[in-house]
Amino acid sequence: MEQWVKDWVKKQRESGEKGIEIKKQANSYYVYRSTTYWDKKAKKRRKKSTYIGKLSRDGLREKKEKRVTVKQYGNAVLLQEAMKDIVPSLKVFESWEEIYALALVRVMDYVPLKRVKAVWEKLYMKGLSPNLNPKKLSAVLREVGLDREGQNAVFNQLMKGESFVYDLSVVFTRSAINFAEVGYNKDKIHIPQINIALLYSSDGLPAMIKALPGSVRDITSIYNSVKEIDSHVILILDRGFFSMGVVKFLLDKASFVIPARRNSKLYEEEIDVKDHFFYRERLIKCGKTGKEIKGERKKKSYYLYLFEDVTLRAEEEITLYKKHDKGKISKEEIEKGLKRAGKILIISDLDKEPEDIFLMYKQREGVEKAFDVYKNVLNADKMYLQDNESVFGHLFVSFLSLYGYCKLQCMLREKGMLNKVSPMDLMDEYAKVYKVEYGDKELMSEVPKKVRELDEKLELNLFPK
Repeated sequence: MEQWVKDWVKKQRESGEKGIEIKKQANSYYVYRSTTYWDKKAKKRRKKSTYIGKLSRDGLREKKEKRVTVKQYGNAVLLQEAMKDIVPSLKVFESWEEIYALALVRVMDYVPLKRVKAVWEKLYMKGLSPNLNPKKLSAVLREVGLDREGQNAVFNQLMKGESFVYDLSVVFTRSAINFAEVGYNKDKIHIPQINIALLYSSDGLPAMIKALPGSVRDITSIYNSVKEIDSHVILILDRGFFSMGVVKFLLDKASFVIPARRNSKLYEEEIDVKDHFFYRERLIKCGKTGKEIKGERKKKSYYLYLFEDVTLRAEEEITLYKKHDKGKISKEEIEKGLKRAGKILIISDLDKEPEDIFLMYKQREGVEKAFDVYKNVLNADKMYLQDNESVFGHLFVSFLSLYGYCKLQCMLREKGMLNKVSPMDLMDEYAKVYKVEYGDKELMSEVPKKVRELDEKLELNLFPK
């Protein structure tokens, strides 16, 4: 044994290290730590050596432990694909990585802040290092909730389409925040609530969300929300927003498609339903007329579109006569009901074919489903927050999760697969593909046949051969 090796061993022993043993192989020296243990079968002590590392004149180069980690690869790349278009706009926020990580994790399921880090670390993510400490995430929610300007920058990036559906829903909360107020809701529940206004594009993706005090009614909300929309858009509204005041307001601010309430005097206008088209095998008769708002300095004109669903008219007529036979309505009420049976009157500033207006209005079905996903699938109504700003941040992050979920829906719908595979089904299948990290090496698990078939049908090419 060379003298420099002896000197190194002596120095280690003087420093208190015990059991140091040197083994020479060829011209190299290797360091082991030797101990003894009692062999019960042989009934005697045996020697056990544990390799520490290689010794050179420069010192000891310890053995590197090769850690083996298994991470979800399929889910990670699928979710990144769903969220990729929104990432550039998120960079207006200082803590954009934390916002992105929280939103992405919650596309899969509602995860409390204390569990976000554990779920994130199971995903195969490269190039991101968010701080997912629960206290940090709480601070981020409050920070993003305060930054309405940053939120609007994200919304404006998403408003690249032409037409958007606007609707209002409620979230109930018992948190002690002054933004939550008792207000009207269809379930007639008298506990504090927050109104949520959602703008939903015609291509199936959410474009804006806004929290409003619980006491704000539908019509009032439209005034405040439209003021935050920078570009000129077409708003598709529900009849709950209808009033001539709203029509006058929107004529100066945005294009619109809005049905009149069933008791509106506009139904008394003479409109000849001389044209027709078919919608899902149902015969729809239609007509159109132009109107002007009187008494305005600036000439304001709009159009009335009248639609008569022949099948719906027959159903409503039967219902009216059944009510009469049960003594619930009079003969005069039957006559009055028949005048509007099966009819939908839509007001718009757009000069289009009636069928085009009807199809635009039918896009409303999408926003109703989006609200259902937002509150029931993503559990965005689970709020245990104690200040307004954190609530706003929570609603915004949940909006981003809704965007990712709807993006997966659009992928499936485009390929005609949505009636058989839901976004949750898709994520469950893709989660079966893993990547194993062993030291500096990476190895992807075998891609199951069903996952490979789904990927090929969706044309994502996330698992190239």
